[in-house]
Amino acid sequence: MPRTSTTIGNSHLVIETGRATPDATTIVERKGLGHPDTLADHLAERLSRAYSHYTVQHFGAVLHHNFDKLALLGGASEVRYGAGGMTSPVRVLVNGRAAPMCGGERIPVKEIIEAEVRAFFGERLPEVLNHIDITFNITSNSSPGAVLTGDGVPDRTRWFNPRSIDDLRERRVRLSNDTSLGTGWAPENPFESFVRELVDHFSGESDFTLAHAWCGSDVKLMGYWDGERADVVLCVPQKSRHVASRAEYVRNAESVLAECQRLAALRMSGAETRFRLNARDVPEKDELYLTYTGSSIESGDEGVVGRGNRVNGLITPLRPMNLEGANGKNPVYHVGKLYNIAAQRLASRLHEATAGHAEVHLVSTTGQRLDEPWRILVRLSAPDAEVDKVQALVAEILTEFPALTDELVSDGIVLS
Repeated sequence: MPRTSTTIGNSHLVIETGRATPDATTIVERKGLGHPDTLADHLAERLSRAYSHYTVQHFGAVLHHNFDKLALLGGASEVRYGAGGMTSPVRVLVNGRAAPMCGGERIPVKEIIEAEVRAFFGERLPEVLNHIDITFNITSNSSPGAVLTGDGVPDRTRWFNPRSIDDLRERRVRLSNDTSLGTGWAPENPFESFVRELVDHFSGESDFTLAHAWCGSDVKLMGYWDGERADVVLCVPQKSRHVASRAEYVRNAESVLAECQRLAALRMSGAETRFRLNARDVPEKDELYLTYTGSSIESGDEGVVGRGNRVNGLITPLRPMNLEGANGKNPVYHVGKLYNIAAQRLASRLHEATAGHAEVHLVSTTGQRLDEPWRILVRLSAPDAEVDKVQALVAEILTEFPALTDELVSDGIVLS
């Protein structure tokens, strides 16, 4: 297996070619829009972007913040055929840090967060909107390293309490906030793409969900594919107000399975695809995935940032992946967000350039320049990949971090 070691700036780059292409065996999971972990991820990212919008508009820069430790604690509900309601609220624990002011001007952090939380649930789970308790666990504490020596104030203590945006070190040079890594690969195989489409079909806005008001959004899929046969375990909730009886629930479930087979025939043509729906159901005992809101967040389940889909929207244990919770991280210098996005983009470009499988790992060292990762590992299945072109693509992606921040702040990138 050919292996080339070189440097780009202060980054050590290793390029391996002629790697074995991943075999067909696939285990893949995806959580839908109403799953508590997806809700936590997407809400944390929404808070980061709203705070960033505000500070850019008022001060000309993204001020220091992170909301990537946000958690949701499930409420309680009563569910009956044709009816239901919330009996205990969903708790939103907004954990993190945010600069509360800049140059003596107050930033309405709590007001921004509360408005975004309520708007988010109004769009995503409107039945929960009037049953939310928000707990603010937000500080502006300094990061480690602010050593006191005499009467001076360490620069680091001003990161979350800047006198002006000139106190932001990243205005001069962007340094990695952590020793971490970002991982990306391409392309997806047909089954991985099918899993993404199927979950989105049932949990988002589609012809099916628009025609079936009972279809809830807390969809979850686990799939196994051996190259010829696919086995899928799927959870699709139903909303109790739109389901008048047990028999109606069963008929609705049958329509979900029929839709699964229809889409499989289109996307997995020629492959045997088997589906198992709502595996915990015991209809004769009325133990069913019947919910008031369409999400298990209504009844005790919890959601935490980083436990859901990876940056590429899938959970793929047989593929390279890491466990960073990217959503809610600062979009300026948090490598747990930026390196995962950059690695995925680079892998896609390398796949297009080589027509083979590509795998990318970007490894940071805290305090080193963001655009100069400590280690870069590129693995390609193409045996004849041109090393100079690979180097050029790597160098290109490393120049894009300022633009990547702008894309994130302007909602140009969706972390799924």
